[in-house]
Amino acid sequence: MMKTIQKLLTVMLFPAFFAAMALIIISCSKDDAAPAPVAYTCASCNDIPDALAANDADVKGIYKGIVVGSTGTISINIQNGSNAITATMVLDGVSVTLTSSVSTVNGQPYVAPFTGTFNGSPVSITFAVGLGGASPTMVSSDIPGHPNAIFDLYKETSTSLIEAFEGTYSKPGTTGIFNILLSKGIGRWGAIAKANGQTETNTAGGIINASNQLVEDNGTIVGTIAGDQLSGSFIGGDNATVTITGYRTL
Repeated sequence: MMKTIQKLLTVMLFPAFFAAMALIIISCSKDDAAPAPVAYTCASCNDIPDALAANDADVKGIYKGIVVGSTGTISINIQNGSNAITATMVLDGVSVTLTSSVSTVNGQPYVAPFTGTFNGSPVSITFAVGLGGASPTMVSSDIPGHPNAIFDLYKETSTSLIEAFEGTYSKPGTTGIFNILLSKGIGRWGAIAKANGQTETNTAGGIINASNQLVEDNGTIVGTIAGDQLSGSFIGGDNATVTITGYRTL
């Protein structure tokens, strides 16, 4: 009888033991599993253009751009639905509001200085754009701590949202800034790159294909846009592999 009871207990306890062990293993596996990565989203960025249709072929409207030296973005509002003429520039995460008192004149190009205060010091930039909003450019800039700032600007239209990505690049022995400005509406992009510790900048540009790849005019695929993120690698002019990464901030 004793042997029979021992056998019965063995039969009953072993399945229970293995079931308990299985639960522990499953529980540990769940606890130890790494959380799925969360895709970056620019919470402050618009998904539709700010520009009004009435200004699509006018000097009035919205202009957006990237800044390198060090790194940032700029958004300019020229009487887009009101008489306001303002600009918001962000450099190294510090935002400054700039204003201008120069109004537009019908049938004429537009040139105006914008002024404000950056990190407690006066800042001034001079913006110019041709008839119909053609060829927006920054004529000059006086930004404390950023004496060699370079700008790249696009005019936004009611059908073409402008997006700005701030990023970095790296290749053997070198790292630096790699900022991109793009419009999926017209399928074009432009970039400014600058090595850390240097003053010289390089520019690039091309098309955005159907796979959201940034393709240089020479056919080189520089990177891919996935939502609000940029990543990629390519062979540079010196035959070194260049890796880029960036995030939309405007």
